[in-house]
Amino acid sequence: MAELTPQDEKLIIFFRYLNKFMLFLWRLGLGNWLNMAPGTLGRYMVITHTGRKTGNRHRTPVNYAIYNNEIYCVAGFGEKADWFQNIMANPQVEIWLPDSWYAGLAEEIFEPELRLKALRQVLIASAFAGRMAGFHPQMSDEELSAFAAEYKLVHIRRVVARTGPGGPGDLAWIWPLATFLLLPSLFKRRKK
Repeated sequence: MAELTPQDEKLIIFFRYLNKFMLFLWRLGLGNWLNMAPGTLGRYMVITHTGRKTGNRHRTPVNYAIYNNEIYCVAGFGEKADWFQNIMANPQVEIWLPDSWYAGLAEEIFEPELRLKALRQVLIASAFAGRMAGFHPQMSDEELSAFAAEYKLVHIRRVVARTGPGGPGDLAWIWPLATFLLLPSLFKRRKK
C-alpha cells in the first residue's frame, strides 16, 4: 500500500469533517437536498459498511453515478480508504440514494473498458471533489487512466429495497420538534 502524501492527509482530514456534516444532513432527511445541484455539489450516497477489524457498522458519504442502470462509486484514495478496505473484507453493504435505500453487494471493477467509462461518470458526478483532485471531464481516456491509476472503482449491486427505521432520515423527527419548540417564540415576537 502506498504511503500517504501530506496533501492526501490534508484532504482526508477535510473530507472526514465534511462527511460527518453530510451524514448528519442525510439523517435529517435532506439527502435529496444534497443532490439538488449535481453539477456543482456532486451526487452523493451513503454506504453503510462493516468494520473489518471491529465489526462495527460505519456510514460513509461518497460520490456516485448510475451508469447502465448500475451504481458505481470511487475510492479516490485507493486502497488506503478505510471504507474501501471494509467493503473488500465484507462486501455486504447498504446504500442510501436520494430516493431509495437498498441492501447490496460491493465488488471492485477491473475490466478496463467498463472501469474507464464508469470511472469517468463517477468523477463527472463528483463535481467539486473531482475538480479538487485534478479531474476535468475533457481528459482523454489515456489521461484519465493515468490520473486515476490508484483509484478503486466499486460497483454496488442492489439486492433488496429497504424500508423502516435505521435508514435515511432517521433523525427527521427533529424538524417537527424544533418547529413546535420555536413556534411560541415567533408568536411572542409578533405580539410585541
